[in-house]
Amino acid sequence: MPRPAYRSRSVRRVKVKTPGGRTVIHYEKRAKGMPKCPITGLPIGGMNKKVYRFGIKIRAPGRPYGGVYSHKVLARALRLAVRK
Repeated sequence: MPRPAYRSRSVRRVKVKTPGGRTVIHYEKRAKGMPKCPITGLPIGGMNKKVYRFGIKIRAPGRPYGGVYSHKVLARALRLAVRK
């Protein structure tokens, strides 16, 4: 029986064949989905969806609010900022 932390469905079970010929189960974190904008729910452009375990500096674009808001929200915020 696996230890209590591995009994939940929040971990992914992967069958791995060992060099000795046995098949064992490895437990790993589930992959996170594509990052989405909190306001519109659209996927955030410029984000690398495969590199989900690294820090935000590696994944996100360098523009203001990069990796936080979608392009539509960002364009609207910039228009409002220029108008003032």
